[in-house]
Amino acid sequence: MSHPKATSWWARAARPARPPLPLALMVRAAVGMVVPLAVGLVAGRVDLGVFAGLGAMHATMNDRVEPGRLRVARIGSAVFASALGMLVGSALQHADVDGFGLGAALTVTAFVSGALSATGPRGSAAGMLLLVSAALGSGMPLPRPWWAAAPMVVAGAGFVVLLGLPAGVSGRPAADPRNRALAAVFEALGRTLADLGTARAADSRQVLTARLNQLQDLLPGRGTAASTGFEAALAATEAATGLLWARRAVPPEVAEVPVRLAAAVRRGGGEVGVPDWRPDTPSRQALDVALRAAADTVAGRAVRLGTAPVPPPDPWRLRARLWSRPSVRYGLRVALCIAVGAAVTANYPLSRSYWVPMTIAFVLKPDLGSVFLRAVSRSVGTVLGVAVTAALLLLTTDRWALTVMAALCVASLPYATAAHYGLNTVVMTPMALVLLQLGGQSGAAEFWPRVLDSVLASAVVLLFGCLLWPERPRHRIEPRLVDAASALRAYLDAVTAGRADRAEVWLRRTAYRALADARQEVRQGLAEPPPTGRLAERWLPATAALERLGGAVAAFAAQIRFGGRVPDPAEVDRVRRALDELTAAARAHRPPTTAADRPTGPHDPARSALGRAADELETLLAGG
Repeated sequence: MSHPKATSWWARAARPARPPLPLALMVRAAVGMVVPLAVGLVAGRVDLGVFAGLGAMHATMNDRVEPGRLRVARIGSAVFASALGMLVGSALQHADVDGFGLGAALTVTAFVSGALSATGPRGSAAGMLLLVSAALGSGMPLPRPWWAAAPMVVAGAGFVVLLGLPAGVSGRPAADPRNRALAAVFEALGRTLADLGTARAADSRQVLTARLNQLQDLLPGRGTAASTGFEAALAATEAATGLLWARRAVPPEVAEVPVRLAAAVRRGGGEVGVPDWRPDTPSRQALDVALRAAADTVAGRAVRLGTAPVPPPDPWRLRARLWSRPSVRYGLRVALCIAVGAAVTANYPLSRSYWVPMTIAFVLKPDLGSVFLRAVSRSVGTVLGVAVTAALLLLTTDRWALTVMAALCVASLPYATAAHYGLNTVVMTPMALVLLQLGGQSGAAEFWPRVLDSVLASAVVLLFGCLLWPERPRHRIEPRLVDAASALRAYLDAVTAGRADRAEVWLRRTAYRALADARQEVRQGLAEPPPTGRLAERWLPATAALERLGGAVAAFAAQIRFGGRVPDPAEVDRVRRALDELTAAARAHRPPTTAADRPTGPHDPARSALGRAADELETLLAGG
């Protein structure tokens, strides 16, 4: 794992990502926005077109290149929450409730939104849109009849879903999102193998883990070509992880095999040869077996790998998460911020008071990284977005031109969201203001107060959602490390018990994913100011050590399977005790103060991989 400590937190926070252009999503988003608005203009019901455009925007925010079933479920859950929030807000406005009643209703909605947001990525999207739409419905001028706003949100989102159906049902293998994701996994595996023994290897393996996570999220279960390919790619990843830990490279012709597998997947299958390279260590033998199994899979031959399928979603588990302590705590956190925002706007002459709770909902979305960074980015992005909108409106206020502007903004949204939250705000602000202008709900003179609204909402979040609220960095970083250490211990127990079955493989995958989540949480913390940034820096060596231990366990599994090694109970107990000590330290909020020295040479395959991992963990914990 690379060590980004030398870079200041503000430089890491300001640095945007450089994602590829998602052209299919961008075109779909533009068409999804322009058609409802154009129909509204032609029919003389632009008020309905604006709400349909909002629905299209909310669908675009949750659109992904994935199979139709998963795509409909992702967008559907988010838009259902959006429509429900719009109905609640519209009903409050139609009933002409006073400021106290409106603030109380939005506070209750905020609690439900926050609790739902803490259950996972889909819950986060649904929870945010529930609150955003409730705020919009309570303040935007309502269409005729008043209840039509919610159905039009659903209609606009449904149109975006329909636009993506041809991509989901195409019979071409290369068009299947699962096959594209599988090809991306093989390409990342090829880069990892090519980088073995170099300083780039750890970063390449992290990209590979991310690609595996994305592919796993697309798989409905066993039986498809992509799911079988996932099993083969997962086995090859385990072997590559062991080689990465051992700092042992492979011949270039072997590293090229996954790249050729990726090309074959995109063609719809075909023969890919694996060279006879006489692997001389257990991890290299494991890689050779996995690559040959992957080649057989891509060629359409049956391969039995024994990987456990992804368990189906459990509604009872979702209900338990919804009422868990973290969810309730986050719900109260969002509710507090909304209540304070409502109290402030009730005593301040803001022309569009719904902008404040809407901004709070966006900034407090829990899975987008630093709340501090988002609060600052929201304020700066709103200033830039308002400036861009004002400049555009100086050129023209023609409704058809505004429709094109809205379409261009929403088309930029998929890329901007992946690149940086501040850029996302720069894009979303003109889009929202143009929609308001289209509905005759705002003028250019009212745009600059939106800057005040955003700054006010961001200040509420920073003060009551960060500084005064008992939500500390340890509530985010350390639980992830506990989960990763626990998952790694369960995987180690399965390996040393000789359980070469589907349960072991599932535990291995669970451990890898937990390690990736822990690393992501620590990296997000590094982009925050103290104390979060300092805490993330202190936990960074432990996170890196856990990732290397994952590679050591994978290498040890290969030594057992291909080298005939028998686990030494004393050695295994050393690692277990070290993992238990690390878990206890995380729960006690006590980061280790000593960094273990990383090996500089290849691992001797005659020595137990687990023994060297135990040495590193014990050195790390000696300064805890």
